[in-house]
Amino acid sequence: MAVCAAIVGKDNSPKFFCCVNPDEELAFQFKVLSSLDIIEEKLNPTNKSASDNRELYLGQLYSLETCKIYGYVTNTKIKFIIVVDSTNMALRDNEIRSMFRRMHSEYADM
Repeated sequence: MAVCAAIVGKDNSPKFFCCVNPDEELAFQFKVLSSLDIIEEKLNPTNKSASDNRELYLGQLYSLETCKIYGYVTNTKIKFIIVVDSTNMALRDNEIRSMFRRMHSEYADM
């Protein structure tokens, strides 16, 4: 289960941020905003081949002892970030992808 979800604009300004536990919101904001550097590295055109341009799902950005952070970028450079509790071993990669697809469709419907 996701413990935090964030939507970040193309200029790296937070558009939406939500945590399960409001007491840990500041710590999760730090983790989410620090993951933007990794997203920028993955989006750098010198690191990609032509076939990677259509892949929106970035996969696991990094892992900590308590959580794993995943990323997704739209064609318009809006970034979706999900933080998942690392004790949840049953969560598979395709389930994370479906979470991002649902977030993207909800964001597009707004």
